[in-house]
Amino acid sequence: MELIQQNPDLSAYLASDEAIDHHHPLVRRTAAQLAGQVADSYAYAHAAFEYVRDTLPHSADSGDPRVTWRASDVLAQRTGICHAKAHALAALLRAEDIPTALCYQRLEYDGAGGHCVHGLVAVRFRGGWHRQDCRGNKEGVDARFSLDGERLAFVPAGERGERDYPTLYAAPHPAVLRVLKEAPDRARLWDALPDAL
Repeated sequence: MELIQQNPDLSAYLASDEAIDHHHPLVRRTAAQLAGQVADSYAYAHAAFEYVRDTLPHSADSGDPRVTWRASDVLAQRTGICHAKAHALAALLRAEDIPTALCYQRLEYDGAGGHCVHGLVAVRFRGGWHRQDCRGNKEGVDARFSLDGERLAFVPAGERGERDYPTLYAAPHPAVLRVLKEAPDRARLWDALPDAL
């Protein structure tokens, strides 16, 4: 699948905004700690990915009812759904000047034909974009950081109405961000997530 930049200006994928708040002291401190343990930007990106994937539980997996959406809040509260975790990873990567986009998939989620939009990121290395899914591994999910072929949590099945969206967003999709900001808890967030973009 060919990935399409929403914004032709690569600097847009380094910007800070209300969700990807990489100038926040906690984001900067976390980025500095991770960067101090590695030798180069590739190793940093790999370390940041594993940090978000493995140390910040997906709230549905852990049963946490809290809803986070701002990167600094995800890091502080140590919880979030896929979209929030993608915001956190994007902030950590952009904090170290690694262009990072947000991207999405449409996935079946209830086994009865219901769908929701799933969030992930794409990083810019070797002159191209490489999608990464930091939602967190569990039984049946084994996502890994890779520039040599995707190792995502989910592969959409077209026969079930699932799909990859090719657009690389510089900021969170407005429909996704709105429901994250408005949801009082994860149970109601689940009912409000868009089923398509």
